Amino acid sequence: MTAPLTTPLTTPLSPTDRTTVRRGRIRAVEERRALFDLLGEALVCHLGVVVGEGAEAHPVVLPTVCAADAEGPDEGGTLYLHGSVAARSLVAAPDRTICVTVTLLDGIVAARSAFHHSMNYRSAVVIGRPRVVTDEAERARALDLIVDQVVPGRAATLRPHTRKELAATVVLALPLLEASVKIRAGGPGDDAADIEAGTWGGHIPLRLVADAAVPAPECGDGPVPDDIRTLVDRLDGPD
Repeated sequence: MTAPLTTPLTTPLSPTDRTTVRRGRIRAVEERRALFDLLGEALVCHLGVVVGEGAEAHPVVLPTVCAADAEGPDEGGTLYLHGSVAARSLVAAPDRTICVTVTLLDGIVAARSAFHHSMNYRSAVVIGRPRVVTDEAERARALDLIVDQVVPGRAATLRPHTRKELAATVVLALPLLEASVKIRAGGPGDDAADIEAGTWGGHIPLRLVADAAVPAPECGDGPVPDDIRTLVDRLDGPD
């Protein structure tokens, strides 16, 4: 692994034409820290890549799990993705530019006109050419980060990966240099005439919650481990 080429949290967002926000620029966020905050909270991202060749080439957008490392070896930090070695999207990705998007939905905006209805959200777009992670230490760290992205602290409680599991898994590293972030918050931006008409307007906050953890039958009446209980508590689930 090599040292990062830049200081990730101080590198400006949207350094290229491909990731410069144009539509709704008032919602663009320039602080790179906002990108890592958003990625750190995301449970699902979408990977977009063109698969196939010639007339058979077509875009595919698939949901997956990702994990960001601000101190990763790529310029701007590193976004790790993983999946089966048989997945066409992951096999094709290192040979071309890909796009990864993340959206966190924070609310529904109910305006006084259909035109101004909207959503409150935090979203990120990352564009670049990934590399296949072959360094064993980086690969192990990436897989631990991906596990902990879903259940923080879980990786340390699990057995090591087997050779068969590692052989069946591909890990990609995408530089976080080319990225953009947009955030919308608050109520509707209604026209004055619509406000004066007296129709109700506002927004409905949304959040992710968890129910109580359900143990596998083999666990019997054993206690729920700390990492699972902490996650449920953080998502305001019941004890």
